[in-house]
Order: sequence, then structure tokens, then C-alpha cells
Amino acid sequence: MITTGIRIEDLTLSIAEEIHVRAPLETTFAALLEQLGPFNAVADDKPMPMKIEPWPGGRWYRDLGDGNGHFWGVVQAIKRPTLLEITGPLFMSYPAVSNVQYRLSQVEGGTLIQFRHSAMGLIQEDHRKGVTGGWAYMNAGAKKRAEAARSR
Repeated sequence: MITTGIRIEDLTLSIAEEIHVRAPLETTFAALLEQLGPFNAVADDKPMPMKIEPWPGGRWYRDLGDGNGHFWGVVQAIKRPTLLEITGPLFMSYPAVSNVQYRLSQVEGGTLIQFRHSAMGLIQEDHRKGVTGGWAYMNAGAKKRAEAARSR
């Protein structure tokens, strides 16, 4: 079966979010790595720990043990504490590629995280609908973790 009439909008995804964190730049960057790694969770605080190797070429993946897991991406760029960029399929197990950017800057009262997720491919509709909420949940977790670390 040949599918016709696909629009470019059906093949792309673009999400942007700004997160204001009441914590220093270095603290926020460290909290972000923790959130994307061992403290990752999905909605309802259900743990979904990941592993992130925070260096250029490092993997970001879910380790299920016994050699099982799910590859999410590779660290394309890292400039501590201002940039983390990951490229890969992320949660999409079909023909698609994503670029995720976290740009951090020091601002009055803390840190500003500028988040962007851009993707291209055969993006499933359920993923398209759920991804914005998923990132918002994950980014809120990083903010909470950074602000809690600041108050210690």
C-alpha cells in the first residue's frame, strides 16, 4: 500500500520550552544530568531510570539489565554548564531522528533553561500528542531537583 498526501507537518515535530530555575547555573546543569539519568521518571512519578554518559559521543539509554534496553541517543555536544545536545531516536522505535537541546544561561535570580526538541520522520500520532507533556514533566523534575539542591 502506498500512502500519499503526507504533509511536511506530519513528518516534523518542534517543541520549545523555557524553564526558570531558582538555582545557580552549575547546580542546574548537574540536576539536569541527574534527571535525564538515574532520577528520570514518567508521569505519576513512576521511575524510569536512564543512563547518560556526559561527554561527546556518550550514550543516553535505558538499561533493563541482562544486555537489554533501549537506546535513546548520543551526546552530540556538551559544554558544561551551558549546553547539552542529544541526537537520536529517543523513545521512537521507528524511522525518526531527534535533536534535543538544553541551553542554560545565568539570569537574575537563577538559571534560564531554553529547551528545544526537533524531530523528523514517521512520527506516530500518540507520540506527537504525548511528547509535550512528557518533556514538561521531565523538565519540571530537573527544576525541582536543582532548586532543592540549592536550598541545602
